[in-house]
Amino acid sequence: MLFNILAVHEGLFTSSRLPSLAHPGRRVAGIEVAVLISMGIGAGLMSLLPDFHLRIPGNAILRSVFPMALGLALVPRQLGGSIMGASALATAFSLKAAGFGGFGAGAMTSLGLAGPLLDIALLWAGRNWQLYLAIVLSGLGSNLIALLVRGGLKALTFDGTRPLEDWWMQAIITYPVCGILAGLMSAFVWFQLRGPRKAGTFEHVEAEE
Repeated sequence: MLFNILAVHEGLFTSSRLPSLAHPGRRVAGIEVAVLISMGIGAGLMSLLPDFHLRIPGNAILRSVFPMALGLALVPRQLGGSIMGASALATAFSLKAAGFGGFGAGAMTSLGLAGPLLDIALLWAGRNWQLYLAIVLSGLGSNLIALLVRGGLKALTFDGTRPLEDWWMQAIITYPVCGILAGLMSAFVWFQLRGPRKAGTFEHVEAEE
């Protein structure tokens, strides 16, 4: 069943700037799943990196979407984002249980949602600008939900690290901006905007199947 679900996504395959480990019409290989899981682990580990006290609410999304977009560029499979999201959350919870701090509610939310939202957005995305838009929307959506979660918890627990009013006036701008930038940067680095090189290859293989 897993092999049937994880079909190659045409837009990801034809627009990726990197050589694809996946092949249209073929079942998913173990190396592909291993790469997706590794990218999720990488996203979880990157979430531990210091933010250098930038005091920019919502910047953690930059460290979630980027490695997951890399994973989809290497393994352009449907539901690849969800696999990475699950491994990213497992990594984050394991590190937290082991005593490594640094995971706030907002960061955990965006980390867990980035992958699944990528999958959802990519359901309707084709090539080029549609692919870019899907990745940007997934980053934006992840951070908007993270904003609501972080803001709600901050209001309920009266987090004293920063007054809610002061935090909210900045976060309502920086969360969406960081989400958009994370998606746009990831799309630009890992995928082509125009002239997919492998469109003919995909169509040729699909026709043979």
